[in-house]
Amino acid sequence: MDLFDAASIKNFLQKSKKEGIDILVNNAGINIINRVEAIDSESWNQMMRLNLTAPLELIQGVVEEMKTKRWGRIVNISSVFGLVTREKRAGYSAVKSGLNGLTRTCAVELGPMGILVNAVCPGYVETDLTRQNNSPEDLKRIAETIPLRRLAQTGEIARFVVFLCSEENTYITGQTLAIDGGFTCQ
Repeated sequence: MDLFDAASIKNFLQKSKKEGIDILVNNAGINIINRVEAIDSESWNQMMRLNLTAPLELIQGVVEEMKTKRWGRIVNISSVFGLVTREKRAGYSAVKSGLNGLTRTCAVELGPMGILVNAVCPGYVETDLTRQNNSPEDLKRIAETIPLRRLAQTGEIARFVVFLCSEENTYITGQTLAIDGGFTCQ
């Protein structure tokens, strides 16, 4: 599905109604780096659409089935930049902070129906997006700022998300959980 296109999301949700969705992981993002004064409407709208609006539309599309089953798990992949920030991250930090707020509100509203909603806030992870936004020298410097002295691997984040989505998770909801090698502790 194309997360930039509301009709594509709606079409996906319509096709999925037969099977039903009881686990949703919103794991798509765009990070357009720019100084505050240089953020243009197009960049802002792209980040808002992909990082915040699409997750809302997907959540809206799955909660009725989850309410019927009285069980569901929603994990929004946010970012440590929804908790802290650095230069040129105003747009990204704003939309990821918004996603964290959406997560907390959904947890409060959906908890009584057995639906757990959390946000996972990865720090620096070895991904194409991280490599796209940082030079190899930058990545080396960044690793030195992390107490574990390395970037996360995607599998480390995935295993944590799997736990949050599992039946083993019975009481964690409404949380914004940093998995960042200690980056936000400093």
